[in-house]
Amino acid sequence: MRRWLAKLFFKLFGWKIGGALPQDIKKAVILCVPHTSNWDFIYGMMVISILKIPAKFVIKKEAMFFPLGTILKWIGAIPIDRKQTNKKIKMVEVLVNLVQEAEELMIVIAPEGTRSYRPRWKTGFYHIAMKAKVPIIFAYLDYQKKKGGLGPVFYPTGNLQEDMKHIQSFYKDKVAKYPEKVSKMIVS
Repeated sequence: MRRWLAKLFFKLFGWKIGGALPQDIKKAVILCVPHTSNWDFIYGMMVISILKIPAKFVIKKEAMFFPLGTILKWIGAIPIDRKQTNKKIKMVEVLVNLVQEAEELMIVIAPEGTRSYRPRWKTGFYHIAMKAKVPIIFAYLDYQKKKGGLGPVFYPTGNLQEDMKHIQSFYKDKVAKYPEKVSKMIVS
């Protein structure tokens, strides 16, 4: 039921879908960019539904209150306690373990980490993909073209600086709902 509703919504509002999940990929980190509005989550979830992607997404544990938490879990939320000590390492390791233990798992991550402006992306998604030995799939929303979908599958090389330049080149022409909130520099 969710899928036909998402398709109807996209059609009514003039949005189009691009790309598809390659059938041979069972595990990946799906990079979701841009993330400047709550609408990004709604449109992104519709793209995931329409393209039949078995995706999970990371969300702060504080958002998992009743009844919202039940709904979020149903649509694929993985709650993360951001207040843990040494949280950066722990979150990456927790997600790496989840990916490695699963038979099939696509984790959606917004590298901006927030809807507010950040000068650079967080790189946890990259480290998760490297350590779990899975590809990064570029997912996008383009509010100017009213298009969302999946871009290329990218296998990180271990050269963070060069890989981030490659990733940034894919996203440079995608227009966010609030362009002024888009990170200008991916890594320093």
